[in-house]
Amino acid sequence: MTTSFNFSGQRALVTGASSGIGRAVAMRLAQSGAKVTAVGRNATALETLHAEAGCTPLVLDVADAPALERALTALQAFDLVVNCAGIALLESAVEMKAESFDTVMAVNARAAALVASRCGKAMIAAGIRGSIVNVSSQASLVALDAHLCYCASKAAMDAITRSLCLEFGPHGIRVNSVNPTVTLTPMAEQAWADADKSAAALRNIPLGRFAQVEEVVAPILFLLSDGASMVSGVALPVDGGYTIV
Repeated sequence: MTTSFNFSGQRALVTGASSGIGRAVAMRLAQSGAKVTAVGRNATALETLHAEAGCTPLVLDVADAPALERALTALQAFDLVVNCAGIALLESAVEMKAESFDTVMAVNARAAALVASRCGKAMIAAGIRGSIVNVSSQASLVALDAHLCYCASKAAMDAITRSLCLEFGPHGIRVNSVNPTVTLTPMAEQAWADADKSAAALRNIPLGRFAQVEEVVAPILFLLSDGASMVSGVALPVDGGYTIV
């Protein structure tokens, strides 16, 4: 894709930057001129990202709320924030474990809320009219088998987006979600390599294919950019039409 953005002079925070969509977002933001702080659990991956794109690594488990709070307090205000950290623990509804629900919610919902809340507070104090994007999922909009915890966490993330939009809007801070379908990160390519498994999922996507990473990154960058200056509070499906079926 040839879509280009200019984030020169802006400070950005990206969680989940060790791999997948988060890593790609951090890379593109840095290549577009932003000074990026990349948050993740994998120190080696973050060091590689630093070497390749100059992103400042912050090794942190966002599920550790006290550690997350301490880290955010020590950072300067950001112009751009992307909540991309996420996990999925797949269990049938009848086999769902309480600890699984709590673990998924802690990363996908609570951490996103804390990051946006604290970064938003710092933006307001600094007079920054910033932009926050939460990386949600089509799972917030439709039911997926064995995804009860994940669906609930992403639905919570979309609700968090709407609440933040309402409260941060008067300060000029926009908050949006993107809701991708299966996105072919290296991990997902392996998970969906089985032809029968992928065929069943693809039948529900009108465009007939899964998303490439860049096809999710570009809408995120658009929502961060001034091109989306009147867009706030949306949950944007990036799903090839899956959620209309």
